Amino acid sequence: MERKIIIITAPSGAGKTTIVKKLLATMPQLAFSISASTRQARANEVNGKDYYFISLDEFHQKIEENAFAEYEMVYAGKYYGTLKSELERIWSNEQFPMVDIDVKGALSIKDKYHQDALTIFIEPPSIDALRERLSERGTETQASLEERLAKARYELSFSHEFDKIVVNDVLERAYEEVKGLVTDFLNIK
Repeated sequence: MERKIIIITAPSGAGKTTIVKKLLATMPQLAFSISASTRQARANEVNGKDYYFISLDEFHQKIEENAFAEYEMVYAGKYYGTLKSELERIWSNEQFPMVDIDVKGALSIKDKYHQDALTIFIEPPSIDALRERLSERGTETQASLEERLAKARYELSFSHEFDKIVVNDVLERAYEEVKGLVTDFLNIK
């Protein structure tokens, strides 16, 4: 079986997670690649399902062991990474990893796996639409909202480096477009 990887990234609030969940629900060939993180689990999150929550010391140990396909300090003091063992687990199951990570991590994996990786950037219709979506979540303070929007502007500056850009103005249409790209890349009939 080919060892291909699907990488989807987007600024926070662009609809990436919703699209990824729909793809995983409708395409049994895909399996979610669980990232490692040094941040604390939120109330509804499960270790080994949402993330592998590990200590900063353990994360640094794994860096030393070259255990990551990619890793980044995404927010101050908070590391995220894709474990090589996680990709191997999915391939050994005869599935393709669906990696849902930040922009730098996505480009890092693409740099390592080249043509075996498909990178898709989910773009919001506008920064104003993104502000509205993030505000509607009710999870952001004004300061964290501004931090996420600043990060989104930065991430949008890298969109041209991705294999495909999908604008999520209408969720169902964006999902169908992403599904078509993935199906073509994996040669699924």
